[in-house]
Amino acid sequence: MIRFLTAAALGLLTLTSQADAGERVRLGYGRLINNDFIGDTQDRWRSGSVASSRIYGTGWDGELPDRFGELLEFRFGGEIIGPDNLVSPAAGDRPFAGILSFGMHTHYQQRKAEISMGLDMVMTGPMTGLDDFQTTLHDVLGVEEASDTTLGGQIGNGVHPTFVMELGREYMLGQAAFRPFVETRIGVETMLRAGADITIGQIGRGELLVRDPVSGQRYRTMQNSAPGRTFVIGADIAHVTDSAYLPASRGYALTDSRQRLRAGVHWQGEKSSGFYGVTWLGEEFEGQSEGQVVGSIRLNLDF
Repeated sequence: MIRFLTAAALGLLTLTSQADAGERVRLGYGRLINNDFIGDTQDRWRSGSVASSRIYGTGWDGELPDRFGELLEFRFGGEIIGPDNLVSPAAGDRPFAGILSFGMHTHYQQRKAEISMGLDMVMTGPMTGLDDFQTTLHDVLGVEEASDTTLGGQIGNGVHPTFVMELGREYMLGQAAFRPFVETRIGVETMLRAGADITIGQIGRGELLVRDPVSGQRYRTMQNSAPGRTFVIGADIAHVTDSAYLPASRGYALTDSRQRLRAGVHWQGEKSSGFYGVTWLGEEFEGQSEGQVVGSIRLNLDF
């Protein structure tokens, strides 16, 4: 796997350097915050995360370029995963994990197929500082903090190169768009995923949308739409063969499949915009008592 990831990284860098040598400028920026509390009001498992993307290219005409490496996305992510009870976790519940990731991806199209491909460097463990961050945040908010036992059993320090590729195609159905996709991830979690999204409305048309890795919601990186609302629904299922967050060496067994169901609404005003969505995440490991609902939010206010 290491050889494959190294080859993928070298290929991405080589082909990117061969892309159009015109001066790249920043074309867009997007972000999305997920939190269990703004979903089912709990604080457990996939507790909280943030994803952000900065898009660079020589220009944007409303469609993906047909050349690999011409449009680049620099991606940052952070996530905190924890057991159901941070103070006294039940035997067999998932361990605490602090996660930071940095990556470079490219977006392009071939024969109407939309392709996203890139490499993330995913860091885990106390070196991320996210255990201390959550402890401080919970202390300020007056919320129970993770116990020493919980933090002592967290996923250890590690760097996990992770290859990500998504292939999708959009089909127009009047005012709606149907977009099936397949995705593969090889690295910190290794999986094959298939699903689809339905978009009802015009917001996001002619823009680059990026998929959040936790919820599967697609967030906007550009603001080119007229005022209005757009509704989105989606679902996917994945087969996961390996997860650094649920190590088999500790006795964790992954579920046969991992499901997500999501819905949300994009809002665009004259100057400001926003998004709110909810996603049901199915069980990820044997012994997880139930799924969970996480909320996703993005506000872009300009007064």
